[in-house]
Amino acid sequence: MTRSTRYARQIQFAPIAASGQARIAAARVLVLGVGALGTVAAELLARAGVGFLRLVDRDTVEWSNLQRQSLFEESDAELQVAKAAAAAARLTRINSEIEIEAEACDVDPGNILRLMSDIDLVIDATDNFPTRLLLNDASVKLGKPWVHGGCVGAQGQVGFFCGVDRPCFRCVVPELPEAGSVATCDTAGVLNAATHTIASLQVGQAIQWIVSGNASLQGKLQSIDLWTSRTLQIEIGKSAQANCPLCQQRSFDFLNGDFAAQPIVLCGRNAVQIPGGRAVSIDRIADQWRETGEVQQNRFLVRLNVDPFEITLFADGRAIIAGTEEVAKARSLYAQYVGQ
Repeated sequence: MTRSTRYARQIQFAPIAASGQARIAAARVLVLGVGALGTVAAELLARAGVGFLRLVDRDTVEWSNLQRQSLFEESDAELQVAKAAAAAARLTRINSEIEIEAEACDVDPGNILRLMSDIDLVIDATDNFPTRLLLNDASVKLGKPWVHGGCVGAQGQVGFFCGVDRPCFRCVVPELPEAGSVATCDTAGVLNAATHTIASLQVGQAIQWIVSGNASLQGKLQSIDLWTSRTLQIEIGKSAQANCPLCQQRSFDFLNGDFAAQPIVLCGRNAVQIPGGRAVSIDRIADQWRETGEVQQNRFLVRLNVDPFEITLFADGRAIIAGTEEVAKARSLYAQYVGQ
């Protein structure tokens, strides 16, 4: 066997064949979020031979991630490596023939159009509704398809939104859910078999669309419970579409908004995220911090330990302040050590 047989079994699958494999090789996919869903989806896409993968995540690897986030290892958690960087490094070892780009940044109205502009399809591997609704706005604005995925506990759902024809995700979720009304992995836990299953279904939809221009879940949502083995598929009705602010009024509320401009208390992590105002020089900050405490640095971030706090600063100016859930305290530490 030689390298030329890498995709042989995939090409033998009649709906793909050699022509479909050529489309896969030419495809450009954005994986938005490199966590429980994103690591699995990115690995499957890389192994399938997708020609270009852009991996975007704002966070670093933690020990609690290793239970389900398949591309990461203990050393990544020990060093708290940026998730996008750790995933890209691993995927390069899995498939050196494709192009992989890592961006350790927060997705917001100021950068999402750039991140999506040269992409054919987006995998939704985010963990919050504001980002999904922002993605949905950008999808309709640019006419780009995306595969929705979400998972909590043993339950998850998948849907496909083409960005051109109705329905869109806002037909299903017209406004942000009330805070605390939706369970999260931090509050309800998550089964790794469930996240792997949902990500696999997402990739199935993505490859189907890349190869044929169609996806079986377009305009539908499929849910699955791995604990009870129950599945359900529903079609998004016309009544939902009729009341959609985006489909009906072309109201790009999230793309035009500033939901990401406020500090966020990171649930279950005793940390606060401070949004970035502008790009910073990682090298310059690292040099300044070395006189203050223990510093770790790579091309994506610089980290300062000043007991009992830990400040992780990213190149886009965003920071995660660990050791407090008080926004005022986090802001104070940011101003003290970053100065912006």
